[in-house]
Amino acid sequence: MSDGALSQVEIDALLSGVDSSMASAPGPAGGGSEEERKAFEEFLKANIGAESSNLSMMTGATVALKEPKVAYTDRDSLLEALPETITLIKIDYSSGFPGEHMFILPEDTARTIASLMNKEENIEMDDMAMSVIGEVISQLVSTQITDLTKRTNNKSIAPIAPEAANIKKAAAALPAGDFLSANYELDLGDGNTHQVWEVYGPSVASDIAKALIGDLIPVIPEMKANAPMGAAMGMQGMQMGGMSMANPTNVQAVQFPNLIPHTTPQEAGNIGLIMDVFMEMTVELGRTRKLIKEILGMGEGTIIELDKLAGEPVDILVNHKLIAKGEVVVIDENFGVRVTEIVSPQERMNDMG
Repeated sequence: MSDGALSQVEIDALLSGVDSSMASAPGPAGGGSEEERKAFEEFLKANIGAESSNLSMMTGATVALKEPKVAYTDRDSLLEALPETITLIKIDYSSGFPGEHMFILPEDTARTIASLMNKEENIEMDDMAMSVIGEVISQLVSTQITDLTKRTNNKSIAPIAPEAANIKKAAAALPAGDFLSANYELDLGDGNTHQVWEVYGPSVASDIAKALIGDLIPVIPEMKANAPMGAAMGMQGMQMGGMSMANPTNVQAVQFPNLIPHTTPQEAGNIGLIMDVFMEMTVELGRTRKLIKEILGMGEGTIIELDKLAGEPVDILVNHKLIAKGEVVVIDENFGVRVTEIVSPQERMNDMG
């Protein structure tokens, strides 16, 4: 802005409530290293097959994602590649590697996906369509998190609920400075090549990349307990009587047997005999206790307050035993549950007790 005039992008951003000067504030110079970029690219490429399969199952079409082009970029460079109207799905990481994370689709691409999901042509991009797009992206992110957890051994990775909206590209609240962008080509079986952009903020991109190449190692708290008595005696033995050397005490950690039973080949064969047995699976939204007189007084329109807060996970039970927790989703016109947590064996034992 050497002549004091605002560019059209800055005008659009100001009208949309986005401070373009803040969005372009400098971040880490030049983004991450080439080693980090390659590690990120390899991680994203490894999930292409699973993501394509998930998209095909959700849409009922033959869907294929192509390997992404991963690069460090900035706001202005990315905006040049985007169409004027986009669907932005914000799905930040809330824990594990907290930071900004989002997907960007051309509006036509988002409309095609929503139409395939709802089996409806020329679908209106309303709140329901935005919810569908958010669910699709949530499934892609779940696939990535599963692989990322295995690669980094970080078991606390979790995203926020997706927030999807159609906006002008100038209004997109992109990360500040140099961030990481992955550009995918998407084939939805309609004869067109669609573009998808995945964006990671500078901090989350750096943390994930370093974890992938092993530079980010969890800090283990230092043990503050007193040294074992045997070790102390060994040190005393080295000093007593002016002796310069003594046989050091051999201190080893106690090895406890694994409390989780191992399955032998014979047991695995026996389990195979019941693999086709049906079991009742139920989802419990919540519970409450009422007096008999309150139950008898119920009628149409009565509201029953449950012991669960809005947004809390629902319980998934098999034969009335809690095995997992999840969140309610909508698939076409049916309710479903996406599993978010598997109950540990110890918790299941406590529940049985």
